[in-house]
Amino acid sequence: MTLATILQQRPATEIVSVAPDALVHDVIEMFEARRIGAVPVVENDVVVGIMSERDVIGALARDGAAMLDWPVERVMTRPPVTATPDMTLLAALSLMTRRRFRHLPVLDGQAMVGFVSIGDLVKARIDRIEQEADAMRAYIAG
Repeated sequence: MTLATILQQRPATEIVSVAPDALVHDVIEMFEARRIGAVPVVENDVVVGIMSERDVIGALARDGAAMLDWPVERVMTRPPVTATPDMTLLAALSLMTRRRFRHLPVLDGQAMVGFVSIGDLVKARIDRIEQEADAMRAYIAG
C-alpha cells in the first residue's frame, strides 16, 4: 500500500497550512480549534517547514512566552522531511519512527498533495491487517 492509496481513500478536503509569517499564537489556536498537532509551512506553494506541537513546546522551554508573538519561521522544523505518493506505508512508518516525528507532507514534485500523520498510517495498517484476517477466516471457513 502506498501513500497515494491512503490519500485516495480519504474524503477530499483542503490541506491546512500556514505561511512562515503567521504568528505562533495564531497557529496554536488553530491546533486547538481543528484538533490537529502540526501543519506544513508553505511559501509560494513550496513546503518550507513543519510547525508542530513539539516545536511550540521546545521554543517555549528555551525562550519563554515571548515566542508566542514570533513568526512561525522562527520556531518551525526545517528543512521538512517529505515523502512521495509512491512511498509505501511501511517505508513511511519506518522513516517517521527513525526520525522521531509524527507528520509527513506528501509531495508530487514540489506540489503538496497530502499531509499524513503517524496515526493515519497506523490506522491504515490495522485496517489492512483486519481485511487480510477476515479474508483468511472466510477462506478457512468456506
